[in-house]
Formats: sequence, structure tokens, C-alpha cells
Amino acid sequence: MKNIVVLISGRGSNMEAIVQACATEGWNARIAAVVSNQTDAAGLDFARARGIATAVVDHRAHPSREAFDAALREAIDAFAPDLLVLAGFMRILTPGFVAHYAGRMVNVHPSLLPAFTGLQTHRRAIEAGCKAAGATVHFVTAELDHGPIIAQAVVPVLPGDTEETLAARVLAREHVLYPRAVRWLVDGLLRVEGQSVRHLRGEPQLLV
Repeated sequence: MKNIVVLISGRGSNMEAIVQACATEGWNARIAAVVSNQTDAAGLDFARARGIATAVVDHRAHPSREAFDAALREAIDAFAPDLLVLAGFMRILTPGFVAHYAGRMVNVHPSLLPAFTGLQTHRRAIEAGCKAAGATVHFVTAELDHGPIIAQAVVPVLPGDTEETLAARVLAREHVLYPRAVRWLVDGLLRVEGQSVRHLRGEPQLLV
């Protein structure tokens, strides 16, 4: 059985979706821990209520990004992770940290990468006149929001959309897309070929 560690900074709604899918679908995995950089992250309460181990590594208690990442890595490795899942974890990670978890760390980003990396994705999509937006699950690499793409979900950008309405539509699809992609990883169904990710059983990697 594989150990999954989830990193959050707030509510962790994608973490909730993954925890629930793991339980209801009977994955050959367990959520070994939920780790946050925020002591008051609401997702920690959700995890504790379900008997999942939690840990907090407060980035403000460390003098540098490297020192924080070293402490974070120590906390994570205590749970022997096979897979590290970023679910609304709002910290940029150092190259050394990323290299330590290469090939087993994934993230979900609220845009159709490679478009709109970074923050304020929904506002930027609306301002650019996009007719579609979405979310991307990808492997994490040292370059922010540029790792090999595992799966994407597409939603329409509707007339009159605001950042909030578009964000809500995208987030609802993330809650379907992210658990599906994590289960593929648990089941060993993905192969990275250069910058592309192939599903070994040919399941659709685009959710529309």
C-alpha cells in the first residue's frame, strides 16, 4: 500500500476530494499525513477528524526558503511518502526540494497550462478574452507550473463571468480531475516520455 502525503495552506478542498476518493474507491493507498505551512489551515481539522496524521511547518519560523524546505522535507519524510500531492500549497519550493521528490510530486494549477502560470489565473483568462479555462494536474519541476502535464479539465468562460464565478466552476472540475489523476499514479498507469505523460491504458486525460 502506497503512502500519500498532502500539502495544504488553507481549506484544502482538493485534499478533501482526494481523501474521500481514496476511501470510497478503495485505492491501494492511504493518506499518510496532511502537512501545512499554516497553523490555522482549516484542512488540518478535516484531516484530524478522520484520523489522518497532521504536521505544521510554519514558514515564518525559518530564516530562509532553504531552511523552511529542509524542515518541511524532514516532516514529510517522517511519513515515508510514495507520492507527494500539493493541494493549494502556497509556497514556491526550492530546486533541491523538488529534486528530492522528482517523479513523485504533483500539483493542480487553475489554468490550462502552459497558459497563465502563477497567480490571478482567472482574472487573466477573462481579461484575455478566453472562451475556455480549466485546470491542469502536472508533475512538479523546478520551473514553476511547467512540469509534464498529466491531465486537464476544461470549462467555458461565460459572458458576465467574474473571477469568483469562474474560479468556482474550475474548482468543481478540479475536485473530479485531481483524485482521478492521483489514482492513476497510485496504480502505476502513467509513463513520462520527455515532456509528455502517457496513460498506459489509454484513458482520456482531458475532462470536458
